[in-house]
Formats: sequence, structure tokens, C-alpha cells
Amino acid sequence: ATKAHIKLNTKKLYQADGYAVKELLKVTSVLYGAMNTKGVERADLREEDYSKFKLDLGSKIADLKAARQLASEITSKGAVLYDLLGKEMELREARTESIARPLEINEAEKVMKIAVDSVLEQVQKTKDMLNNVALDETNLEAKIEKRKLELERSQKRLQTLQSVRPAFMDEYEKIEEQLQKQYSSYLEKFRNLTYMEQLLEDHRRAEQEMFEEAANMLRLMQNRLKEEEQHLLKSGGKWD
Repeated sequence: ATKAHIKLNTKKLYQADGYAVKELLKVTSVLYGAMNTKGVERADLREEDYSKFKLDLGSKIADLKAARQLASEITSKGAVLYDLLGKEMELREARTESIARPLEINEAEKVMKIAVDSVLEQVQKTKDMLNNVALDETNLEAKIEKRKLELERSQKRLQTLQSVRPAFMDEYEKIEEQLQKQYSSYLEKFRNLTYMEQLLEDHRRAEQEMFEEAANMLRLMQNRLKEEEQHLLKSGGKWD
């Protein structure tokens, strides 16, 4: 009702009588109109239109994603290639000089040793990370086991609390039963009051109509008396 901007009278709605049906008709008429509108729109569409605009998008989405990814890779690779070609003039001399220079065994051994040390350092870091993962796994298993024990204790406590009937439950049920009776009485009185208010309104309307009718009759009688009086005056004048 809020989203559709439908104004409902909750006082009449909770009476569960004819007035409530009138309030519900406000909602059902909107829904029924929407269903009819949707059905008409579907009926107006022809089968040829569906076949004309029907596209197999399922098989094209993967190709579209792949094409988009390739386009982005081509752009990035092209930018890198452009930067490298721009440095070719500077790197050509260094490359030529390095190729022309004779290979020194000591320098090659030094470079290889540096590379081996770097690899060993990476291996040690990987081992340390694996050890840390194993330690974290052990800690997580201990925490999981602890949580399981706490869950079991909580479930046992819950079962115990559910099996025990609270001391105030009898009084609560008694008060709830009384409240139900009071609510039923309230509904009956409320409906009677609404009915009496409607009767009073009808009675006042009838009295108003009777009063207006009596006023009209009195006005007609006054007009008739005036006409008769004028007629008598005219007749008396001719007699004299």
C-alpha cells in the first residue's frame, strides 16, 4: 500500500466486515488492473516480433568478454613495446659492447652465486611461510575444538531451560486468555458502536430531509395563501 500510494483506513480494515472489503478492493483493483494491462501488452505482441528480435546472447557473452580482454591486452602490450622501441637507441650500444666484451669466468661465477643466494633466500622464506601456515592450522583446530565444546554446553543448557517450565508461565497463560476475551469483547463493542454511529447518521440525514421537506411545504403553503389573499383583494375591489 505504501509503495503503490494507496490510502487505507486501518480502522475499517480491522473490522473484518463489509467496510474492510471496501478497503481491500482498493488494493485488489490496482493488482487486477496491472494484470490486465500486462496481458494486453503480451497479446499485442506478435510471434513474428519475438522471432525477429530474439538473440542468442548466451553464446555471445563469452566471446564479448574474451574480445574485451584481448583488446585491453593489446593496448597494454602496445604501450610497453612502444616504450622499449624508444629505448632501443640507448640499449643498442650497451648490447653491442657487452657482446664484444670477452666473458670473464670470475664475474660469471659471482653473478651465478648472487642468483643462487637469491633463490635460496626465497626458498627459506617459503619454508618459513609453510611453517607459519602449519602453526596457524594447529591454532585454528584448537579454536574450533574449543568452540565445539562451548556449543555442546550451550545446547545442553538450552535443552535444560526448555524442559523446565518457568514459575510465571501459569499466570502468563491465564492473563493471555483474559486478554483474548477482552479483545473479543472490544471487537464486538467496536462493531456495535460503528453500527450505531451509522444508524445515528442515517437518522440525522432522514430528519434533515424531513425538515427540508416540511420547510418546502410551509413555503408552498405561504405562497398559496398569498396568492389567495391577493385573489380575494382583487375580487373585493371589483365588487366595490
